[in-house]
Amino acid sequence: MTAVPEIGVLALQGDVREHARALEAAGARTLPVRRPEELERVDALVLPGGESTTMWKLARAFDLLDPLRKRIEAGMPAYGSCAGMIMLADRIRDGIEGQETLGGIDMTVRRNAFGRQVDSFESDVRLDGMGDAPYHAVFIRAPWVETVGSGVRVLGRAESGSNAGRIVAVRQGRLMATAFHPELTGDYRVHHYFADLVRRATEQED
Repeated sequence: MTAVPEIGVLALQGDVREHARALEAAGARTLPVRRPEELERVDALVLPGGESTTMWKLARAFDLLDPLRKRIEAGMPAYGSCAGMIMLADRIRDGIEGQETLGGIDMTVRRNAFGRQVDSFESDVRLDGMGDAPYHAVFIRAPWVETVGSGVRVLGRAESGSNAGRIVAVRQGRLMATAFHPELTGDYRVHHYFADLVRRATEQED
């Protein structure tokens, strides 16, 4: 068993340092991942927020797209926040022409569903398996999940406003995703949850 998991953060765009800080607070070692050889060194991967179309294009430019897909298909744990949620979706809506994802979670995600940058907001969300207290979530040009397959567990939904009930956190096996940015809050429950998921996955492989 790897007592201290090595979790990579895809370092093409987004809140790389903030995710690394949160993962280290959750007891993991971290490594920025920009190249296939760095991807091979980690037990799991975080895909941060940013811009999903830019992330896809950069992953292709850095020859990471196919290695990422292969590792996810092989069972590597992965967590995506905001744009990372889009990258882990099997299907997207409102993407640009030809936009690709890594896939892995049987869900349909609508890009920029909550609105543009000026429509960013904060809201409490109750997250299944992460304590009774609501999570104060930060949504920045966020997606939401429109549909999920039977194997996807819904971890959280928006609780207020005109979009109450929209799915904003999911898990399928070793993959999880949130529409919000937990790395910006100082509340590291989401990262602890993922780090524990990685530890259990590593123990099963050993």
